Amino acid sequence: MLLGRAFYSALFIFASFGHFTDKTINFAASQGVLFSNILVPFSGLLALIGGLSILLGYKARYGAWLLVIFLVPITYMMHKFWVISNPMMHDMQQAMFMKNTALLGAALIITHFGSGPWSLKK
Repeated sequence: MLLGRAFYSALFIFASFGHFTDKTINFAASQGVLFSNILVPFSGLLALIGGLSILLGYKARYGAWLLVIFLVPITYMMHKFWVISNPMMHDMQQAMFMKNTALLGAALIITHFGSGPWSLKK
């Protein structure tokens, strides 16, 4: 369980730092995200706090809910494969959309079962 939590949370922890860069904020704005200068860094905080919570197993159910709150809008707003006509870009965004739905499923499992052994558990 500890290794699984580490692998799962690493994606969110490392990706969260990019949410504080102009590049990511501007890309989100180009995708139609309103108030991207506020919402993108906020999403980075959700990913970082949720990822750390799951990694440590400290209030992991709450951390997983933070990741659910992070994943739902990002999956919909940033990976709109259904509006892309270029076949290669369509397939890439569809794969990213499906990856995020798998991550969402794992987060929902953690909201139910918690962090398991080798955790701070509070």
